[in-house]
Amino acid sequence: MGSFTKWLGAGLGFSLGGPIGAAIGFAIGSFVDGFSADEYKQEQIDYEKSRQSGNRRSSVETQSGDFEMSLLVLASIVIKSDGKVDQRELDYVRAQFVSMYGKQRANNAFKLFSGIIKKQVSARQVCIQIRQNMSHASRLQLIHFLFGIAKADQFVVETEVEDIRKIAGYLYINHRDFESIKAMFYDASENAYKILEITKIVSDDEVKKAYRKMVKKYHPDKLQGLGEEHLKGANEKFQSIQAAYEKIKAERGM
Repeated sequence: MGSFTKWLGAGLGFSLGGPIGAAIGFAIGSFVDGFSADEYKQEQIDYEKSRQSGNRRSSVETQSGDFEMSLLVLASIVIKSDGKVDQRELDYVRAQFVSMYGKQRANNAFKLFSGIIKKQVSARQVCIQIRQNMSHASRLQLIHFLFGIAKADQFVVETEVEDIRKIAGYLYINHRDFESIKAMFYDASENAYKILEITKIVSDDEVKKAYRKMVKKYHPDKLQGLGEEHLKGANEKFQSIQAAYEKIKAERGM
Protein backbone atom coordinates (compact mmCIF):
# COMPACT_ATOMS: atom_id res chain seq x y z
CA MET A 1 0.00 0.00 0.00
CA GLY A 2 3.00 2.30 -0.35
CA SER A 3 5.18 4.37 1.92
CA PHE A 4 2.28 6.43 3.22
CA THR A 5 0.54 3.34 4.54
CA LYS A 6 3.69 2.12 6.24
CA TRP A 7 4.16 5.53 7.86
CA LEU A 8 0.57 5.79 9.04
CA GLY A 9 0.47 2.30 10.49
CA ALA A 10 3.80 2.61 12.34
CA GLY A 11 3.75 3.64 15.98
CA LEU A 12 0.09 4.60 16.17
CA GLY A 13 -1.99 3.70 19.18
CA PHE A 14 -4.88 5.66 20.70
CA SER A 15 -5.01 8.17 17.82
CA LEU A 16 -6.42 5.57 15.45
CA GLY A 17 -9.78 5.93 17.20
CA GLY A 18 -11.97 8.68 18.62
CA PRO A 19 -12.18 12.23 17.23
CA ILE A 20 -8.51 12.24 16.21
CA GLY A 21 -9.05 9.09 14.18
CA ALA A 22 -12.16 10.65 12.62
CA ALA A 23 -10.15 13.71 11.56
CA ILE A 24 -7.45 11.49 10.06
CA GLY A 25 -10.07 9.48 8.19
CA PHE A 26 -11.62 12.68 6.80
CA ALA A 27 -8.20 13.88 5.66
CA ILE A 28 -7.44 10.61 3.89
CA GLY A 29 -10.59 11.07 1.85
CA SER A 30 -9.26 14.37 0.48
CA PHE A 31 -6.31 12.95 -1.45
CA VAL A 32 -5.30 9.84 -3.38
CA ASP A 33 -2.02 8.10 -2.61
CA GLY A 34 -2.81 4.46 -3.05
CA PHE A 35 -4.44 4.47 0.36
CA SER A 36 -8.21 4.63 0.68
CA ALA A 37 -10.52 5.40 3.56
CA ASP A 38 -11.49 1.72 3.61
CA GLU A 39 -7.86 0.73 4.08
CA TYR A 40 -7.60 3.23 6.94
CA LYS A 41 -10.65 1.68 8.58
CA GLN A 42 -8.95 -1.69 8.28
CA GLU A 43 -5.89 -0.23 10.05
CA GLN A 44 -8.22 0.77 12.89
CA ILE A 45 -9.76 -2.70 13.05
CA ASP A 46 -6.36 -4.41 12.98
CA TYR A 47 -5.07 -2.14 15.74
CA GLU A 48 -8.09 -2.80 17.97
CA LYS A 49 -7.78 -6.56 17.50
CA SER A 50 -4.07 -6.56 18.29
CA ARG A 51 -4.62 -4.31 21.32
CA GLN A 52 -7.30 -6.62 22.70
CA SER A 53 -5.10 -9.64 22.16
CA GLY A 54 -2.22 -7.96 23.99
CA ASN A 55 0.15 -7.81 21.00
CA ARG A 56 0.54 -4.04 21.29
CA ARG A 57 1.45 -1.88 24.22
CA SER A 58 -1.37 -0.56 26.38
CA SER A 59 -3.26 2.30 24.78
CA VAL A 60 -2.43 4.49 27.76
CA GLU A 61 1.21 4.55 26.65
CA THR A 62 1.78 7.34 24.17
CA GLN A 63 3.64 6.37 21.04
CA SER A 64 5.52 8.70 18.71
CA GLY A 65 2.82 8.44 16.06
CA ASP A 66 0.11 9.35 18.57
CA PHE A 67 1.98 12.52 19.54
CA GLU A 68 2.46 13.37 15.86
CA MET A 69 -1.24 13.00 15.03
CA SER A 70 -2.23 15.00 18.11
CA LEU A 71 0.08 17.81 17.01
CA LEU A 72 -1.47 17.90 13.55
CA VAL A 73 -5.04 18.11 14.81
CA LEU A 74 -4.36 20.71 17.51
CA ALA A 75 -2.18 22.76 15.14
CA SER A 76 -5.07 22.94 12.68
CA ILE A 77 -7.26 24.43 15.41
CA VAL A 78 -4.75 27.11 16.44
CA ILE A 79 -3.85 28.10 12.87
CA LYS A 80 -7.52 28.76 12.07
CA SER A 81 -8.27 30.57 15.34
CA ASP A 82 -7.60 34.05 13.93
CA GLY A 83 -9.94 33.45 10.99
CA LYS A 84 -7.26 32.85 8.38
CA VAL A 85 -4.55 30.39 7.48
CA ASP A 86 -1.20 32.21 7.53
CA GLN A 87 1.53 30.78 5.32
CA ARG A 88 4.17 31.58 7.96
CA GLU A 89 2.36 29.42 10.48
CA LEU A 90 2.09 26.60 7.97
CA ASP A 91 5.80 26.97 7.21
CA TYR A 92 6.58 26.81 10.93
CA VAL A 93 4.64 23.58 11.36
CA ARG A 94 6.33 22.07 8.32
CA ALA A 95 9.80 23.17 9.50
CA GLN A 96 9.19 21.68 12.94
CA PHE A 97 8.01 18.40 11.45
CA VAL A 98 10.99 18.24 9.09
CA SER A 99 13.30 18.95 12.03
CA MET A 100 11.70 16.28 14.20
CA TYR A 101 10.83 13.57 11.70
CA GLY A 102 12.77 14.17 8.49
CA LYS A 103 11.53 15.35 5.11
CA GLN A 104 9.71 12.21 3.96
CA ARG A 105 7.77 11.73 7.17
CA ALA A 106 6.97 15.45 7.30
CA ASN A 107 5.65 15.29 3.73
CA ASN A 108 3.35 12.45 4.70
CA ALA A 109 2.15 14.42 7.71
CA PHE A 110 1.31 17.41 5.55
CA LYS A 111 -0.72 15.31 3.18
CA LEU A 112 -2.91 14.61 6.18
CA PHE A 113 -2.69 18.16 7.50
CA SER A 114 -4.02 19.64 4.26
CA GLY A 115 -7.17 17.59 4.79
CA ILE A 116 -7.45 17.95 8.57
CA ILE A 117 -7.33 21.75 8.35
CA LYS A 118 -10.47 21.69 6.19
CA LYS A 119 -12.46 19.89 8.86
CA GLN A 120 -14.14 21.47 11.88
CA VAL A 121 -12.75 19.64 14.89
CA SER A 122 -13.97 19.78 18.48
CA ALA A 123 -10.98 20.89 20.56
CA ARG A 124 -12.66 19.59 23.70
CA GLN A 125 -13.30 16.11 22.35
CA VAL A 126 -9.81 15.83 20.88
CA CYS A 127 -8.25 16.97 24.16
CA ILE A 128 -10.30 14.50 26.18
CA GLN A 129 -8.90 11.71 24.02
CA ILE A 130 -5.35 13.06 24.41
CA ARG A 131 -5.74 13.62 28.14
CA GLN A 132 -6.84 10.06 28.72
CA ASN A 133 -3.88 8.60 26.86
CA MET A 134 -0.94 11.00 27.19
CA SER A 135 1.34 11.88 30.10
CA HIS A 136 1.37 15.34 31.67
CA ALA A 137 4.90 16.00 30.34
CA SER A 138 3.78 15.19 26.79
CA ARG A 139 0.75 17.47 27.13
CA LEU A 140 3.01 20.31 28.26
CA GLN A 141 5.08 19.73 25.13
CA LEU A 142 1.97 20.05 22.97
CA ILE A 143 1.20 23.46 24.47
CA HIS A 144 4.80 24.60 23.87
CA PHE A 145 4.52 23.61 20.21
CA LEU A 146 1.19 25.43 19.81
CA PHE A 147 2.63 28.70 21.13
CA GLY A 148 5.45 28.32 18.63
CA ILE A 149 2.89 28.12 15.83
CA ALA A 150 1.03 31.19 17.09
CA LYS A 151 4.30 33.17 17.27
CA ALA A 152 5.46 32.08 13.80
CA ASP A 153 3.87 35.10 12.07
CA GLN A 154 5.41 37.41 14.72
CA PHE A 155 1.97 38.38 15.99
CA VAL A 156 0.15 36.38 18.65
CA VAL A 157 -3.43 37.60 18.57
CA GLU A 158 -5.81 37.21 21.49
CA THR A 159 -7.94 34.60 19.69
CA GLU A 160 -4.89 32.37 19.35
CA VAL A 161 -3.97 32.78 23.01
CA GLU A 162 -7.54 32.02 24.06
CA ASP A 163 -7.71 28.91 21.88
CA ILE A 164 -4.44 27.64 23.34
CA ARG A 165 -5.72 28.51 26.83
CA LYS A 166 -8.87 26.48 26.20
CA ILE A 167 -6.84 23.57 24.86
CA ALA A 168 -4.58 23.74 27.92
CA GLY A 169 -7.63 23.66 30.18
CA TYR A 170 -9.10 20.68 28.35
CA LEU A 171 -5.70 18.94 28.70
CA TYR A 172 -5.71 19.62 32.47
CA ILE A 173 -2.73 21.96 32.22
CA ASN A 174 -3.07 24.36 35.15
CA HIS A 175 -2.92 28.16 34.88
CA ARG A 176 0.61 28.48 36.25
CA ASP A 177 2.02 25.94 33.80
CA PHE A 178 0.16 27.65 30.95
CA GLU A 179 1.52 31.09 31.88
CA SER A 180 5.02 29.66 32.29
CA ILE A 181 5.06 28.21 28.77
CA LYS A 182 3.43 31.35 27.33
CA ALA A 183 6.16 33.51 28.92
CA MET A 184 8.81 31.52 27.06
CA PHE A 185 7.60 33.17 23.84
CA TYR A 186 7.57 36.79 25.03
CA ASP A 187 10.29 39.21 26.03
CA ALA A 188 8.81 41.14 28.95
CA SER A 189 10.47 42.37 32.12
CA GLU A 190 8.80 39.90 34.50
CA ASN A 191 8.68 36.88 32.17
CA ALA A 192 11.71 35.24 33.77
CA TYR A 193 9.73 35.02 37.00
CA LYS A 194 6.64 33.76 35.17
CA ILE A 195 8.68 31.03 33.53
CA LEU A 196 9.77 29.83 36.98
CA GLU A 197 6.17 30.26 38.23
CA ILE A 198 7.12 32.77 40.94
CA THR A 199 6.83 36.51 41.59
CA LYS A 200 9.46 39.18 42.16
CA ILE A 201 8.80 39.34 45.89
CA VAL A 202 10.07 35.83 46.65
CA SER A 203 13.35 35.24 48.44
CA ASP A 204 16.54 34.02 46.80
CA ASP A 205 16.05 30.62 48.40
CA GLU A 206 12.57 30.42 46.89
CA VAL A 207 14.02 31.30 43.47
CA LYS A 208 16.46 28.39 43.78
CA LYS A 209 13.69 26.07 44.93
CA ALA A 210 11.44 27.10 42.03
CA TYR A 211 14.27 26.53 39.56
CA ARG A 212 14.92 23.02 40.86
CA LYS A 213 11.20 22.26 40.65
CA MET A 214 10.97 23.47 37.05
CA VAL A 215 14.08 21.53 36.02
CA LYS A 216 12.48 18.39 37.38
CA LYS A 217 9.14 19.10 35.66
CA TYR A 218 10.56 19.92 32.24
CA HIS A 219 13.59 17.66 32.08
CA PRO A 220 13.91 16.17 28.57
CA ASP A 221 14.16 12.68 30.05
CA LYS A 222 10.42 12.82 30.71
CA LEU A 223 9.85 12.59 26.94
CA GLN A 224 12.33 9.80 26.24
CA GLY A 225 9.45 7.40 25.66
CA LEU A 226 8.32 9.41 22.63
CA GLY A 227 11.65 9.00 20.86
CA GLU A 228 14.63 11.20 20.05
CA GLU A 229 12.65 13.23 17.52
CA HIS A 230 10.66 14.97 20.25
CA LEU A 231 13.58 15.95 22.44
CA LYS A 232 14.37 19.19 20.57
CA GLY A 233 11.25 20.93 21.85
CA ALA A 234 11.90 19.57 25.32
CA ASN A 235 15.43 20.97 25.22
CA GLU A 236 14.09 24.36 24.11
CA LYS A 237 11.83 24.51 27.17
CA PHE A 238 14.71 23.40 29.38
CA GLN A 239 16.95 26.13 27.94
CA SER A 240 14.24 28.76 28.52
CA ILE A 241 14.11 27.76 32.17
CA GLN A 242 17.90 27.93 32.47
CA ALA A 243 17.99 31.35 30.78
CA ALA A 244 15.24 32.68 33.08
CA TYR A 245 17.12 31.50 36.15
CA GLU A 246 20.38 33.05 34.96
CA LYS A 247 18.61 36.36 34.27
CA ILE A 248 17.10 36.47 37.75
CA LYS A 249 20.44 35.57 39.35
CA ALA A 250 22.16 38.39 37.45
CA GLU A 251 19.48 40.91 38.45
CA ARG A 252 19.70 39.91 42.11
CA GLY A 253 23.44 39.41 42.27
CA MET A 254 22.95 35.85 43.47
